[in-house]
Amino acid sequence: MDSPLLQLDHVGKEFYGNRVLKDISFSIGPGEIIGLVGENGAGKSTLLNILFGMPVISSTGGYEGNILLDGKHVQFSSPNQALAAGIGMVHQEFSLIPGFTATENILLNRENLNGSIMNYIFSERVSTLDREAMHSRASAALHTLGVGISPDMVVSEMPVGYKQFIEIAREIDRKNTRLLFLDEPTAVLAESEAEILLTALKRLARSGIAIVFISHRLSEVKTLCSRVLVLRDGRLITDVPAESLTTREIASLMVGRESERREAPQEIPDEPVETENADETLTLKKGGKKKKPKPALKVEHLWVDMPGETVRDVSFEVKKGEIFGIGGLAGHGKLGIPNGIMGLYPAGGKVRLFGKTLTLNKPRAALGRKMAFVSEDRRGVGLLLDEPIDWNITFTAMQTQGRFLFGIPYIFQLRNEYAMSKEAQKFIDSLAIKCTGPHQKAGELSGGNQQKVCLAKAFTLRPNILLICEPTRGIDIGAKSLVLNTLKNYNRENGTTIIITSSELEELRSVCDRVAIVDEGRIAGILPASSPAEDFGMLMMGQTHSEEGEQSA
Repeated sequence: MDSPLLQLDHVGKEFYGNRVLKDISFSIGPGEIIGLVGENGAGKSTLLNILFGMPVISSTGGYEGNILLDGKHVQFSSPNQALAAGIGMVHQEFSLIPGFTATENILLNRENLNGSIMNYIFSERVSTLDREAMHSRASAALHTLGVGISPDMVVSEMPVGYKQFIEIAREIDRKNTRLLFLDEPTAVLAESEAEILLTALKRLARSGIAIVFISHRLSEVKTLCSRVLVLRDGRLITDVPAESLTTREIASLMVGRESERREAPQEIPDEPVETENADETLTLKKGGKKKKPKPALKVEHLWVDMPGETVRDVSFEVKKGEIFGIGGLAGHGKLGIPNGIMGLYPAGGKVRLFGKTLTLNKPRAALGRKMAFVSEDRRGVGLLLDEPIDWNITFTAMQTQGRFLFGIPYIFQLRNEYAMSKEAQKFIDSLAIKCTGPHQKAGELSGGNQQKVCLAKAFTLRPNILLICEPTRGIDIGAKSLVLNTLKNYNRENGTTIIITSSELEELRSVCDRVAIVDEGRIAGILPASSPAEDFGMLMMGQTHSEEGEQSA
């Protein structure tokens, strides 16, 4: 192998006495792709923050060990220094300007300028933008990725998958980029989009760019990477060729125990389950089959004006106590359905809850009808990042249900801090949220643990209907199993109707009773989750399932 482009020697990091990285040593050569995997909280994000010079590292005492770039010692104190050295990074959370076009985001602070004599007098600040040259550069970066995104498309109108491609295009446009860190780049992509990205990354590697690829999709790590590095509890457990391990072996190394196979649905006793605010009792029969439940949710001719996820005309029913899945390719409207029902984007049509019409375009109306929602945008919509965990988990219930308060309603009330902490601790334990306690700020948690806090907030509302978008986005294999099993158990124990929207078809098939596939803003078909994967694939390709087939599902 050529001399390393990047080399780490005994790197470690502590945060306020809490050891998060210890004795990390590895190297990567030009054009090499290595996979960095580990459970949420294993130290992956901290390691990337060190390598990219994020201020949180220097402001908390720096780090131990040495980092060599081209054989020379480096210690970045800001991302600008890392960028100048040819290091790019695509974070798990987007950092795009919604009102700007794809071109403007890709070339931000690196725009092409039209020179004039005025530059000699007033500097480049009076220059105008060379729009034609900028358009050409952005088109070239997007073409390298193999995606057909218009350079003139505004980011706010893009589906989430497109935004991920714009983030990556921005980094590869930099002419000096030699090393690229990608943190969960496929987490928001459908399978077909992920394949396009993996092909593009291999192309970049052949041009000499080294890539550190972080993903919880272990099959992608196996396909893309030459080596796999496994972090566990802040330590580097193994650094071996990807071909020498199976995905199951990688998972076992990550969690430090034998990775459990995906559970088959457990048998449900033939007994009634009472549901809150419902006039009927749901009877569940053994084998997980439900006996003639009446609709909990009925959607008729729903349209939703969600940029990048437009819903044109959607109708379906969800049975009481059912786990119902919504899948499809990015940009075809699957995310628009739950967001429109909850009133977060302009919507029309008719939605009925337990036979009564729901007022659309009013989020509080949905919450008042005992609906709960977990958004795909956990940082922008789901969490109050500067507030503690217990506040995040209980705040919505406090506002809409008057819980976790004491005093005289509408006259004088105070927060019940003890009850808030007790509720938060319950979910910290049951969902295995890695944190220092209920009073730690949500913004300090890893992405996967933030997702668990969003779920805990929804469970705290004790909903009749729970809508969840991308429930396992950015969550490691062990936590993913925990979250999915928690949803199944919550459904079984409480009779709660759950609607899951996900980019991962196999995830939907593993936990749902039925799955609807959305294509171009309409329902292409609804199939039992046990249907062959090929049938779902045909629906995603635009072959509409017959009405008779939908009804029989």
